[in-house]
Amino acid sequence: MRELISNKWLVALFRLIVGITFLYASLDKIVHPDQFARIVYNYKILPGFLINIFAITLPWMELFCGLFLILGLLVESSSLLISLLLISFIIALSLNFLRGVDIACGCFTTDPNAKKEGAWLLIRDLVLLLMSLQILIFNRDFLSLQKIFRKK
Repeated sequence: MRELISNKWLVALFRLIVGITFLYASLDKIVHPDQFARIVYNYKILPGFLINIFAITLPWMELFCGLFLILGLLVESSSLLISLLLISFIIALSLNFLRGVDIACGCFTTDPNAKKEGAWLLIRDLVLLLMSLQILIFNRDFLSLQKIFRKK
């Protein structure tokens, strides 16, 4: 079982899946930071003075971490940061789910009328978290630019 989990091809596949997911997730938020800030506000978790900062910086973190995973650069740092982001997303979604608050998640679109998926969002984020942790633990620089830049 460990051989399957630590398989270099699986790690590379997960790097692509998580990287593309976060790259795609960043795009609409970068273009519409004001709408994303409204979605963040609706979560009622962050204090008001942090909402705009968060709405501006989070999408760029998603973009660069996604790109780095796809290219195989700074893989450990990117997968660690993405894992921490996913944990915070899971906590935020869970809190609002438990409160009975039905809001757009802001995951891939800043449209406040976007389909609300409830528990499926938690499942998706848990799967992405497992993939990201697998990358963090078992990355061997296979099919990555990082391998080219490292000294032997």
